[in-house]
Amino acid sequence: MRRYLEEPVKRDLERKIVLLSGPRQVGKTTLSRQLIEPFVYLNFDSGPDREMIRKLEWDRKARLVIFDELHKMKNWKSWLKGVYDTEGVPPALLVTGSARLDLFRKGGDSMAGRFFSYRLHPISVREACEYLQEKPEDAVQDLLRLGGFPEPYLGKDEEAARRWRRTHVDTIIRQDLLDLEKVRDLKSIEILIDLVRARVGAPTSMRSLAGDLQVSPLTVRHWLQILEQLCVVFPVRPFHRNIARSLLKEPKFYFYDVGDVRDDLGARLENLVAASLLRELDLVEDTTGKKTALHYLRDKEKREVDFLAVVDGQPVLMVEVKTGSDSFEKSIFRFRDYLPGVRAVQVVLGLKKAKSSGGVEMIAAPEFLANLSISSPLRQGA
Repeated sequence: MRRYLEEPVKRDLERKIVLLSGPRQVGKTTLSRQLIEPFVYLNFDSGPDREMIRKLEWDRKARLVIFDELHKMKNWKSWLKGVYDTEGVPPALLVTGSARLDLFRKGGDSMAGRFFSYRLHPISVREACEYLQEKPEDAVQDLLRLGGFPEPYLGKDEEAARRWRRTHVDTIIRQDLLDLEKVRDLKSIEILIDLVRARVGAPTSMRSLAGDLQVSPLTVRHWLQILEQLCVVFPVRPFHRNIARSLLKEPKFYFYDVGDVRDDLGARLENLVAASLLRELDLVEDTTGKKTALHYLRDKEKREVDFLAVVDGQPVLMVEVKTGSDSFEKSIFRFRDYLPGVRAVQVVLGLKKAKSSGGVEMIAAPEFLANLSISSPLRQGA
């Protein structure tokens, strides 16, 4: 299937190296192979391919060279910069990896001015409607039931999706994690994932998790950072004008795979909205260079709004998520007054008819997610 990053990645391959990161089995290889022909695909995990990479022996007639898992090679950035500086573009150079290449690129030898990076996300409602011609209501139900990774989503088989997910998580823990960092206590990592599953949508106390796992809060924080780097979970931190203060407060964690969330409709719906917002924000950042962030809102009286999308430091969209209530939440009006000009939406799964009150919109979840698009603060505030 076509993916939403296909066109922007093809444009950038004409002038720069492209780094394409994202969760394992999210479709990076499939996307890469359908961009440009003829292409050469080289996986650093394969012995013969590894030798071909090190000896620079790929077919120079190819218009695209795809390097998969290249970040596992020592000094890969210096090596890649040398290839680019020597051979230029074409051939187009695309580097993919299941770990966060945007984190690997930091430190060491700089490739400044030589690359653009993209993050590929699981299938969203918007993508399912645009590229698979699905109805928004069907896409939402399938994503809540199967998750958004291509194999289980396209298979439409709930039992097969559960079996796929079990293998998927096990591979990440026992292969990708060990490639990234030598962690001895893999069982505790598995338990940590289960504990986070039960806390989706709630502030996460490092001290509480540490007590459950019988390790230090610093260890728990480090393990969560590894799971974030491997695109298993992502944090949503409370919004504060002072960045340092927001980092000190308890984050909420969500899964890239909605199917990883426990069988709780409210938690799965909230995770689906969180993943959809993050996808749109990453798309804005990767295609425009604007800095984006996803937060939640909470005041001293513990009133909350689930999500706040921020572009270039300016809040542009706040979202409250409900499974069935057609009554407006009072907290969203409180924060709407605190952040004037920001679009405020209450997203409801079972809503029959959209409505508005006091500058706050109430929209059915399928309609909202099918049309979700985040641009500039000026547009959203207009």
